[in-house]
Formats: sequence, C-alpha cells, structure tokens
Amino acid sequence: MATSTTDTTLDPHEPPIATGDGELYGILAEYDTPGELIEAARKVRDAGYSEFDCFSPFPVHGIDEAMGIKRTILPLIVFGGGFTGLVGGVFLQWWMNAYNWPWNISGKPSWSIPANVPIAFEATILFSVFAAFFGMWILNKLPQVWHPFFRSDRFARVTDDAFVLGIESRDRRFDAVATRKLLQDAGAIAVEDVYLEGDPARKTMPKWIVAFIVASTAFTLIPFAIAAKARNSHSNQPHVHLFPDMDFQPKFKSDTAMDLFADGRANRGDVPGTVARGQLKGDDEFYRGLAGGDGGGWITGFPKQLEISDATMKRGQNRYNIYCSACHGYDGRGNGVVPQRVAASGGAWQARNLVEAGGPTVLMPNGQLYNTISNGYNTMMGYAAQIPHADRWAIVLYVRALQRSQNASREDIPPDQQGSIR
Repeated sequence: MATSTTDTTLDPHEPPIATGDGELYGILAEYDTPGELIEAARKVRDAGYSEFDCFSPFPVHGIDEAMGIKRTILPLIVFGGGFTGLVGGVFLQWWMNAYNWPWNISGKPSWSIPANVPIAFEATILFSVFAAFFGMWILNKLPQVWHPFFRSDRFARVTDDAFVLGIESRDRRFDAVATRKLLQDAGAIAVEDVYLEGDPARKTMPKWIVAFIVASTAFTLIPFAIAAKARNSHSNQPHVHLFPDMDFQPKFKSDTAMDLFADGRANRGDVPGTVARGQLKGDDEFYRGLAGGDGGGWITGFPKQLEISDATMKRGQNRYNIYCSACHGYDGRGNGVVPQRVAASGGAWQARNLVEAGGPTVLMPNGQLYNTISNGYNTMMGYAAQIPHADRWAIVLYVRALQRSQNASREDIPPDQQGSIR
C-alpha cells in the first residue's frame, strides 16, 4: 500500500527532499528525547497544525497539553454506560419479580431496593466496562491496520526507542516544504515522507489480518454448531458431560449397593459397641426424662442436675419466649402469632393450651413434657437440635410456674396472707 524513502542527513540550510510513488500521506519526524518531542509538539501546535500525533514507547508526561488535546468525553460515555446498566438492571428485576411474575414468599414484598442492589451494581459495572472499552476504540478510530505510518521502518521503532511526531497532509496548514522545515527547526534528527499508493480513499486491511479474522470467527462457531447438533439429535448413548459439576459425583448414597465391601452395602453404620467420646448420655432422667430401672416411666419431678432457682426460671422464660410463644402465646393459652396469622388468612388452627385447668399438659408428667419439647408431638416439631438439655428442663420449670399462675386458688395463698385478699 504505502512506500516511503527517507533522507536522514539534515542540512539546516536546505530541507531534505524525499521521493516516492503515490500521493503524499504525511511527514514523520524523529526526536532524540521525550523532552524534545514535547517541545516539537508545542511548536507544531503553535504553528496552527491540528492533524498531527505523537508516538512514543511509553507515556510521556505533559504531551497532551503540548499537543493541545482537549479533555476526552470518554468519562461521560462511561457514565452513560454505567447509568444505562443501573437503570436496566433495576428495571429488569422489577419487571420480572414485581410485574410480570410476582411471587409471594412468606409475605415478603415482591420488590424492594436492598434485595436488588447486587445485580444492579453488577449491571452498572458491566455496562461501564463495555462503554470504556468500545468507546476508547471508537474515539481513537481504531483499529487502523491499513495506516501508512505502519509501513515505515522508523515508525516500527516507536514501541522500542523512537520518539516520533507525524503530521498528515490533510491538515489545512500543511505545506510539504514549510512543514518539513518546521520539524527540522524543532530539533528533528530525521525526517521522512510517507506516501499512500493507489486510491487515497481506499483503506485496505492487510490480507493476513482478514484471513485471521475469518479463520478465528469460523473456529469460534464450531462449539455452537456442535451444541446445536447435540440438542437436535437422538442417540441411545448418554451425552458427554465436560463439566459434571454435581450431576455425577463419586459417592455412594445410603442404602445403595456397593461391591467394595463383602456385604455389598454402602452404608457401613457405627462400629458395634462404640460410643462417641462425651456422647454416652447415660443419665435417663436428665437426657430422656425417664425414671431409672427397667420399669421406669416418666419422672414427675426434676433431675438433680437442674438447680431450682430464680435464675433458672428466668432462663426458662427466655427460652420459652423464643421457641414456644410463637404458637402457644406468652400466656400459654395457645393463641400465639402463628395461630392468629392462620386465622387471618381464613384457616383454622389452634395450638395446644398449656395452662388449661385439668388439660393434658397440666396433667402431663415433667418427663413427658420434656420429651415433647425434645421430639415434638403431632404438628409440633422437636427442638432437640436447637435447645440444649438444661434449657429444655428450664422451659419445663417455667411452664409449670405459668400453669400455677393461671390456675391459682385461695388455698395456694399462705394462711397469714389470706385475710388481705378482697
């Protein structure tokens, strides 16, 4: 495309004469140091040139000001991209979750800003990156693989050790002799004319780049073609899982066959006669609410490990309010927030009244009440995993105190204080 000839011997009294075929595209001038390049750029700018650029192997501080380059609009483009991503991400989530397909999950709002911040943030970053990347290429009119400067051996040294200033002939102030003289007076160590062969309006990309783009594009389409064929074909063989993830795991589930052991079972179970250290829990009264001995039933009192005190009572009240009051209510009459919510939604469900005089819970032995807290009953789940053993007994103690307070009689008052009751 472009050819150039160079006269590197500079005579201060006579500008070098360069010859070449085709139309003159521009003039390249090489300088010895970054400082000289900055000074030359300042002189070219002061002379009224605008279609010129500087090239160096590393960023040169101050070159933008010397060239008179205005502040780029790239930050505004990046802001616009980020704002588009933010609005788009928020709108997409609102449209899907609150408008097109609202889903009631435990009464939670179908739309709320905090729940949608992560995706909105990621969309903002994604669109900002795209705007910065493509905006930079567009504003710099890249790629320009056809550029005539690229055919110059001198310009090829820009990525190594050359400091070059190039002025294009389309500049309104360009004059071959005067421009060359200006670059020499600015301290150039070499000046070179660059020509564009053929039609100046024709900008042809090198054939090897075109071939590479075509080949790489065709290569990237191969996986999509294979995926499309696999999705639209039938076979009696399973598909190949390149990334099995959790679909296929090298493990054996419980109660499945496994030929590694003689009995063919995957579930090995515990070794007979062994107990985990510290997990024997041989005290039936404390851990299970059962009386000792072969014929023991539910205990009616409390185990010896439980200290009957105000502190234990307050602990039981605290645990009761956390785990039990939601259904049974703070007063134990079975009218907690869960039954109230069921009734408000048109249902009918009543938790057991724990304090009803003559009711099953009042007549229930302490050990059985402890067992109910541990393992549950009917629709009530067991709380053995959430509440430690001592806290379960503290709840039993508090429930007994709650029953006593709700079913007190005159006989429960000390005789010396009964006269003060009206």
